[in-house]
Amino acid sequence: MSIPPGSVQTTTQLSDSERADVEALVKAAAEVDGVRALDERATLLLATPGATSHLLVSDAGTVVGYAHLDPPEEGAGPDGAPVASADLVVHPTHRGQGIGRALLDRVLAEAGPVAVHLWAHGPHPAAARLAAATGCTAIRSLWWMHRPLTGPDAAPLPDAAPPSGTTIRTFVPGRDDERWLAVNAAAFAAHPEQGRWTHADLDARLGAGWFDADGFFVAERAGELVGFHWTKIHTGDVRGGEPGPMGEIYVLGVAPGAQGGGLATALAVTGLAYLRDRRLRSVTLYVEGDNPAAVGLYRKLGFTRAAVDVMYGHYGHS
Repeated sequence: MSIPPGSVQTTTQLSDSERADVEALVKAAAEVDGVRALDERATLLLATPGATSHLLVSDAGTVVGYAHLDPPEEGAGPDGAPVASADLVVHPTHRGQGIGRALLDRVLAEAGPVAVHLWAHGPHPAAARLAAATGCTAIRSLWWMHRPLTGPDAAPLPDAAPPSGTTIRTFVPGRDDERWLAVNAAAFAAHPEQGRWTHADLDARLGAGWFDADGFFVAERAGELVGFHWTKIHTGDVRGGEPGPMGEIYVLGVAPGAQGGGLATALAVTGLAYLRDRRLRSVTLYVEGDNPAAVGLYRKLGFTRAAVDVMYGHYGHS
């Protein structure tokens, strides 16, 4: 398949058939690459009209290349500059034909002078070559870490009680929402995505089919939420081809004023024990590669690095 001019089509709302094609494309790519090309947020946007620009390349009426370009987010880039986020994926049977380059060129052209951040999930040499060819540079790394929970290779969990005066309980939807958003924003004030969660972001996850309040733990001290550990259970195949179910430390955070006293460890162990008691074989997590405190905590709890995702940045052209 050659890529003639105008082959990349853009829309802000996918039809049902286009969305099904994209989901099938992402699944096919994951089976070959061992990782999904679209993260949770990008997947949710497939069914959210007007939330992002969808870029499509089709062959014989079927989508074989996909990218999305989000509206610029103010204050997300260097010196508070706006940044747009993007991802792209090409069907394994249509790689090496220029589709990825056509999609990325169109993404950068539509962004114009606005910076663009793109994730490459996993160590793909083709992604590094494409980034270099289009003037994108690696700016961030995200570690995927893994730990056995049950079976002969699973080390026992340590004892880890919360600090004096702090209790750990489960999250109550509708009652804890505002306080959770506040502690999440404080705990992740420097994080480019997590600390910016809104009510809409929280509601989307609380309404997801995988959500279970029994696996969402919050730490409370003197009537205030000071930390949390939100777990997730994947029922399908997981990254690296490992079959589900598998647990995940979905997000773990501690308010700045409560850090340093062992609360993060207590929250982590509480969630891990919950997942272990569900008889899950293993647990996974994502953590910033340049966060030594978090990486150190997880290593002490028996996690090892299994893969690295790379974010590339392109800083605009006119």
